[in-house]
Amino acid sequence: MAKTEISFEQSMERLDAIVKQLEKGEAPLGESLKLFEEGTALIAACGKMLDEAEQKVVMLKKGENGEPVEMPFEGGE
Repeated sequence: MAKTEISFEQSMERLDAIVKQLEKGEAPLGESLKLFEEGTALIAACGKMLDEAEQKVVMLKKGENGEPVEMPFEGGE
C-alpha cells in the first residue's frame, strides 16, 4: 500500500484523535499498540515538518541600498 503524504495539520488532528482513543482505555491491547505506533510515527513526521519549516524562516534586514536582504534566521536575538 502506497503512503500518501498528509499535511502537518492533518497529522496533528489524527494524533489528537489517537490520544483521545487511548485515553478512553477501551481499545484492546493489540489495537492500542497499533495506535501508539501510528502516533509515534506521526510525532516523528510532524517534528521533521517543523524542522524543515524552521530552516525556511528568514529574517529580513536592510541592505546598504535600503532594500531588504534575506538573512538566515538565528533564534535568540
